[in-house]
Amino acid sequence: MRFSTPPGLDDLVEMAEHALAAIPAPLRDLVRGTSILVEDMPDDETLREMGLESPWELTGLYQGVPLTHKSLGDIPREPDRILLYREPILLEWIETGEDLFRLVRNVLIHEIGHHFGLSDEDIARLEEGD
Repeated sequence: MRFSTPPGLDDLVEMAEHALAAIPAPLRDLVRGTSILVEDMPDDETLREMGLESPWELTGLYQGVPLTHKSLGDIPREPDRILLYREPILLEWIETGEDLFRLVRNVLIHEIGHHFGLSDEDIARLEEGD
């Protein structure tokens, strides 16, 4: 996709949906029911909870209970969700020159890794294996 203006929320939602559709079906099935949302920026409460001073540091966030901590006897809670933050993603896109779809896909996959209970370090090791 080529953009003559900065991509909007809907554009990033579309990219995230395409990226999700492209992951292998067995993995995609494990994220079924997880909402994928795009917001412009993380809110102040999220930044405080994450211990971040700048909203530009956060491109995505998994909110929920990782699969490794769920059991059949759990009381249903709010649905798991993955948030992608448009403006920090666009800033990284501008700063790095990386393909925007690839960047959105990488952020989405990183957050899906958290859904599976992987730490940032685990995810980094997997990414190094690419």
